[in-house]
Amino acid sequence: MSPASLPRTGGQLLVEQLIAFGTERVFLVPGESFLPCLDALHDHAAQIATVACRHEGGAAFMAEAHGKLTGRPGICFVSRGPGATNAAIGVHTARQDSTPMILFVGQVGGDTVDRECFQEVDYRQLFAPLAKWAAQIERADRIPEYVARAWAVATSGRPGPVVLALPEDMLATLAGVPLAPLPAAARAEPAVADLQQLQAAIESARAPLLLLGGSGWDAQARADLQAFAERFALPVAVAWRRLELFDNRHPNFVGQVSPSMPQAHRALLEAADLVLAVGTRLCEPTTLGYGWLQSPRPSRRLIHVHPDSGEIGRLCVPELGLVASHAGFARAAARLVPTRPRARPDIPAAPPLPPMPGPLDLNEVGRTVARMLQQRPACVTAGAGNYALYAHRHIAFDGLGSQLSPATGAMGYGLPAAIAAALHDPDRTVVCFAGDGCFQMTMQEMGTAAQHGLGLVVLLFNNASFGTIRLHQERAYPGRAQATDLVNPDFAALARSYGGLGRVVTRTEEFAPAFEEALAHAAAHRRPALLELRYDAELILPDRTLSQVREAARAAATRAAG
Repeated sequence: MSPASLPRTGGQLLVEQLIAFGTERVFLVPGESFLPCLDALHDHAAQIATVACRHEGGAAFMAEAHGKLTGRPGICFVSRGPGATNAAIGVHTARQDSTPMILFVGQVGGDTVDRECFQEVDYRQLFAPLAKWAAQIERADRIPEYVARAWAVATSGRPGPVVLALPEDMLATLAGVPLAPLPAAARAEPAVADLQQLQAAIESARAPLLLLGGSGWDAQARADLQAFAERFALPVAVAWRRLELFDNRHPNFVGQVSPSMPQAHRALLEAADLVLAVGTRLCEPTTLGYGWLQSPRPSRRLIHVHPDSGEIGRLCVPELGLVASHAGFARAAARLVPTRPRARPDIPAAPPLPPMPGPLDLNEVGRTVARMLQQRPACVTAGAGNYALYAHRHIAFDGLGSQLSPATGAMGYGLPAAIAAALHDPDRTVVCFAGDGCFQMTMQEMGTAAQHGLGLVVLLFNNASFGTIRLHQERAYPGRAQATDLVNPDFAALARSYGGLGRVVTRTEEFAPAFEEALAHAAAHRRPALLELRYDAELILPDRTLSQVREAARAAATRAAG
């Protein structure tokens, strides 16, 4: 019998299969329902790192961010019942962000199943709407088969999350079976005739636009698409929260398609008579609420390239749909040569933002961060909230891994994503933008950052409010704020309690030296640093105050009533 087929527990077999697939680390909150896996991780500590987190939501966010960074499934282990339901937020994020991820959930043993015993849940039903595939492994000798299939499902077509439940008695069972080979991802390329039709459409268009999105890109595909855009003089926009896909300083760059994009750039979208959408699903933010690209019949010509045929025509019916991987399409597009020259697109610069009222100008904070990170490899993460605008508006992202933020708009994402980024590349500067409400959903993961010696910097935007919801309230029900005020802790003191650096910033002139100190401290001491930016909730948007939003809503209501 070969060593690969020697009997070992299901837990050992599972961990060895993950190692064979090149898994570098797993994120987890330990639980008694998967003790054989924990024991196997102990045996293989030199081959696969274990990151013990404080909450399953944080662990799942870290696994999702790792999947974004690597293009390989982020691996997360959680215990049954409460652990699994806590982790569901990460599964939902991976689904909407098209991120490869595998969530392993401990499960009750076969001797007590279907009795609603302690913490029992049917995970196939629970995760069916959220995951690409949810299953339960009933036999230890089928672990390699299930893990290989999970890996293939998570990475194929439109990437996404897979959930596998692990009955605890199955994990303790001995099985002598060989490991499965790593599934090879399909790399589809468009047909020659389709490429000819694509080129003819671009060259006949008055104002074509290239729209990039999705996950699973590599550096070569990104470079090929940039060269293609340059040769055909295409303005390039990126889908909601995919700013890393195209050099933000490039003269062809339009910006991120979102409701907050500058009007001059939005006008370029509206003027486009042909949209070549590559890799992106046509979701609500990227279609501007299904207004710019209407469903089901777009008001402009649409060519949609996507690795998953199920995404083409699902919401917006294109005149041409191409099923191709990012790398396959980019490689084919790189071979196209224009038959006639086109002038380089004239893309106006975003108008300068006015100084913000009050002692702390958040636009200047964003500009300072952009300037100080410009000469160093960096990853900027953000969760959900208006504060993310100061990162996405001012920082010029360039390259895969330069930014991580959830297209699903999940609060609490920024800090776990920063931890995943710092673990993946310890030499990269990692800066997390977080709101006070957003941060408090996963702030316990500061303990994970401290335990693993991660020198990351958190910029904590503290306006004592759920600011985005307050903004929506003022637009819909001006002057009737409810349930959005927050009583907050001393966040800077919290950072110090974990052995990190904590500073409070209340004035614009204080920020640059404080940020410089935080970067230096994080790099030198490998401990998290946090700058608490205290400001009034009146500063709700980069170009408008809360009072201006409220008065505009009241004026609109008066006009409607009159």
